Amino acid sequence: MSQRFTVSKSDGDPRPTDIQGEVNQLFEGDEPPSSSAAETEAAAGAEVVVVLKGDNNPKESSPFINSSDAAAEKSQQYDGKNMALFEEEMDTSPMVSSLLSSLANYSNLPQGSKEHEEAENNEAESARKKPVKAPQLGTLMGVYLPCIQNIFGVILFLRMTWLVGIGGVIGTFIIVFMCCATTMLTAISMSAIATNGVVPAGGSYYMISRSLGPEFGGAVGICFYLGTTYAGAMYILGAIELLLIYIAPKAAIFPLEGLEGAEAEAALLNNMRVYGTILLTSMATVVFVGVKYVNKLALVFLACVILSILAVYAGVIKTGIEPPVFPVCLLGNRTLMSKAFDVCAKTVETANGTVTTQLWRLFCDSPFLNATCDSYFAANNVTQIQGIPGITSGILAENLFGTYYEKGDLIDRRNMESVEDPDDPLTNANRYVLADITSFFTLLVGIYFPSVTGIMAGSNRSGDLRDAQKSIPIGTIAAITTTSTVYMSSVILFGACIEGVVLRDKFGEGVHGNLVIGTLAWPSPWVIVIGSFFSTCGAGLQSLTGAPRLLQAIAKDGIVPALRIFGHGKANGEPTWSLLLTACICESGILIASLDSVAPILSMFFLMCYMFVNLACALQTLLRTPNWRPRFKFYHWALSFLGMSLCLTLMFLCSWYYAIVAMVIAGSIYKYIEFAGAEKEWGDGIRGLSLSAARYALMRLEEGPPHTKNWRPQLLVLVSTDAEQNVEQPRLLSLTNQLKAGKGLTIVGTALEGTYLENYEQAQRAEQSLRKLMETEKVKGFCQVTVSSNLRDATSHLLQASGLGGLKHNAVLVSWPRNWKQADDHQTWRNLIELVRETTTARLALLVPKNISAFPSNSERFTEGHIDVWWIVHDGGMLMLLPFLLRQHKVWRKCKMRIFTVAQLDDNSIQMKKDLTTFLYHLRIDAMVEVVEMHDSDISAYTYEKTLVMEQRSQMLKQINLTKTEREREIQSITDSSRGSIRRKNPAAVTTQLSVTEEPAATSKEEKPEEEVQLIHDNTTPASPATPATPLTPGEGAQSPGEQIQMTWTEKCDGEPAKPPGAATPEGIKDIFNMKPNQSNVRRMHTALRLNEVILKKSSEARLVLLNMPGAPKNRTGDEHYMEFLEVLTEGLNRVLLVRGGGREVITIYS
Repeated sequence: MSQRFTVSKSDGDPRPTDIQGEVNQLFEGDEPPSSSAAETEAAAGAEVVVVLKGDNNPKESSPFINSSDAAAEKSQQYDGKNMALFEEEMDTSPMVSSLLSSLANYSNLPQGSKEHEEAENNEAESARKKPVKAPQLGTLMGVYLPCIQNIFGVILFLRMTWLVGIGGVIGTFIIVFMCCATTMLTAISMSAIATNGVVPAGGSYYMISRSLGPEFGGAVGICFYLGTTYAGAMYILGAIELLLIYIAPKAAIFPLEGLEGAEAEAALLNNMRVYGTILLTSMATVVFVGVKYVNKLALVFLACVILSILAVYAGVIKTGIEPPVFPVCLLGNRTLMSKAFDVCAKTVETANGTVTTQLWRLFCDSPFLNATCDSYFAANNVTQIQGIPGITSGILAENLFGTYYEKGDLIDRRNMESVEDPDDPLTNANRYVLADITSFFTLLVGIYFPSVTGIMAGSNRSGDLRDAQKSIPIGTIAAITTTSTVYMSSVILFGACIEGVVLRDKFGEGVHGNLVIGTLAWPSPWVIVIGSFFSTCGAGLQSLTGAPRLLQAIAKDGIVPALRIFGHGKANGEPTWSLLLTACICESGILIASLDSVAPILSMFFLMCYMFVNLACALQTLLRTPNWRPRFKFYHWALSFLGMSLCLTLMFLCSWYYAIVAMVIAGSIYKYIEFAGAEKEWGDGIRGLSLSAARYALMRLEEGPPHTKNWRPQLLVLVSTDAEQNVEQPRLLSLTNQLKAGKGLTIVGTALEGTYLENYEQAQRAEQSLRKLMETEKVKGFCQVTVSSNLRDATSHLLQASGLGGLKHNAVLVSWPRNWKQADDHQTWRNLIELVRETTTARLALLVPKNISAFPSNSERFTEGHIDVWWIVHDGGMLMLLPFLLRQHKVWRKCKMRIFTVAQLDDNSIQMKKDLTTFLYHLRIDAMVEVVEMHDSDISAYTYEKTLVMEQRSQMLKQINLTKTEREREIQSITDSSRGSIRRKNPAAVTTQLSVTEEPAATSKEEKPEEEVQLIHDNTTPASPATPATPLTPGEGAQSPGEQIQMTWTEKCDGEPAKPPGAATPEGIKDIFNMKPNQSNVRRMHTALRLNEVILKKSSEARLVLLNMPGAPKNRTGDEHYMEFLEVLTEGLNRVLLVRGGGREVITIYS
């Protein structure tokens, strides 16, 4: 039902008004009729209420209500809601009630699904999608425990005791504190980012990419992926190390028995490779079959980790009450390998006397007491010490400082005397516990850091959290606090409970092959061994589960074209191809086979990821982006910068060469995405940084004009488009590219005729055409399309309004109007002349290439040739600078530069050449110099007649107003007469002119002589001294010469009043034949002809000729003559660049 609307005041005084009239007035900008009354009531505080009433009139028309049935149903939909006024908006803008409902019921998309913005907007897809079960995980199960499981890992169980022994309690505590502080600061930054809006699944990659943009996001995302993948390799290697050394040593495929030194090490590494590959294949198969099994086992593996840590703390408490018996056998101060003997003594007293032991037989050549033994064995006693003296023993003081070893050094006990001859070589080295790698402080940092990674586990599960913005900060920071406390306390407790030689014994060779941390555990070492084995297997499975999904998320974002194939998977979304690639990369880590070598690699990638998380938070905070409103308030940009600095420091501390390799990888990915990746606008911080930097730079540029040393051509390139909005002069952009060695600003502009509202789509097409051509020609810059009622005004608007602040163009590049004589209207060449005037007034340089189609494309190469500069008047050095810039481009690089200048009669040409050579030397420009002498000569009859024909043509076109046929007949007679006169006076000069014959009117234009066609066409639209496009202001003729910048061209009149244009009469035409040429025009024509003659003689073979462009005449009645002079000046030259300086110096001899 249609409705009629009336507006009434709340006091009940009805004022029925047709709402269409009110709306028309409102949108037309008119005030309502009772505006004064309304203002009075408003001032008095009266309340005005709009009441909508229905009057049961079904035929009421309204601009808001359609008369169709669908519209009627639509109005029924909003009936009674007082929302009919917004019916037209409902198609594009939802009701607030429905919007709030959809926002409140927002559910995070599962990990690895489409980008959430696109998925939310795709209504059809969301309608087909099965309803997503609401996430129910809280802080404990969703964030805290997964972080605990991922942070506690293989390093704690396999390397922590060794780190304490090598680095000492103080050194190791510093390492642990630095690493934990780094992760804590990163967690604070991550919490701020995670609470700044809804966090879809994708975790850390999503946060970094949306905060720092697709380039940084892709680079860091791939680094994070590689880190997670190598973490899987590290966990698998840790599990195999536990299996082959502590659980089942006899399972080795390459037996270690009887091997020593490098052979034993190689056998161990080969075992690691074989078993690691087998375990990786098994894990990848489990992940491929179903992730649900991995998730179900996660809690079991987590229980193993917690039980193992509790067993260690229980063992520490027990050592204070009753230290366990773990004897360590020392020869002198050297630790002996315990698996080769049973009794820690040289001899044993028995009932039968003194008997030698197995240890004796290891160092002596026979079991008898008179045997020849190793000198060190003979000189030192065998001592058995307690491996775990207990927390109350005071051993902490001995373990405070570190002891670093070279590879192959003996693990000895400090502060214990031994008899040793420095000159004796080391013998029986395989009987002692030796250092397997060279250790130093930075190596320890690289090995330890992976044990604090895993802080992203909570944010990676953001899709499963009930309240991600609350759970992620609390759970992550609590997990880091817990694990940091455990790590720092374990450093002190290990140093306080365990003997130093046992701590430095990486594989427990001195304690019967036991895991060193297991010797401390209660009730049994097997608790730690079994628990740590299962926890490392679980962590490896988690890595193989998470890494493919991360790669799939990056691939589905489409920012890295090479990875698109990895976005596909099984029907249920499982990333099959990503899993295959992950397994292959993981295998490369397993082939390294050394836990100590793999750990620094993944440290690099994780540190780089954490560094960019901190950078993202700091950047968003400092830029004060309006959208930066995190719920987590306990952050500061200084903390983020400190975290970033710590990450960078740790990267180079761990391994400077790995750090450089990681940065090169990230940088390569960044540049690849920048050049080949998809364009993404995510509202990232880098875009905000660019805006802030641009604003700052623009404000700096406003402080003053640039110094001459900083001058570079900032080009405004004016191009024209055809009816299909395609650029007509594409080579103009090729020339622009070749001129851009100065790396300045480039604005490519075009003008359209009409109104903006009617031509908006054309303007958009023209802009797309410009962008496409700029991309093809590799021109970096901006494009601008201006629409105005006429092209002249549109071009003037482009000239005035392009650029911003200090970043404005200082030079205009426009093509010479092609076939300007044959044009049906004079607008093309009049536009050029007006542009010359405007650029002169605005103090802008002007570059006009003639025969632009003959200029080379960017793919062409000149292997030889010259760029000739004809320096006639000083223009600020533009003529010197432009060839230098062109020769920086590969098209012109092989061309040599020549500079010609003109000497008058009273000039010393020899001195001029010396001065010009010196000047170029100071400018550091290599060029050949030549001075051309042009002496005064008589004006030839040809010059006189050419000027006369030019003026007669101009005057005739202003006076004759005949039909086209009559014009052609009159022009034919005039040109015949003029050419006959020229032929009589100077036959040699006109031998190239075409003869004129009478032809029927039906003859085509192409068959007519060139000059005749020009005359006919130019006369089609008679020119007037002031056309509407180029109006003359009343006071223009009265301006003083000083007010016109560089406008030195003047039109002299011979004192006779101008005759008003009238109808063509025989007397008027007779006056044209009797007129005499203007002497000023004769002199200019003489100069143009002489210069053209000299230029053709010297530069006819040049690849490019650069020439000073004369200024336009002040009096617009001489515009046609100006074009003729320039045409004569450049006649016969293939490529010409007319240059007009902007009135300021652009090149300097000073450094």
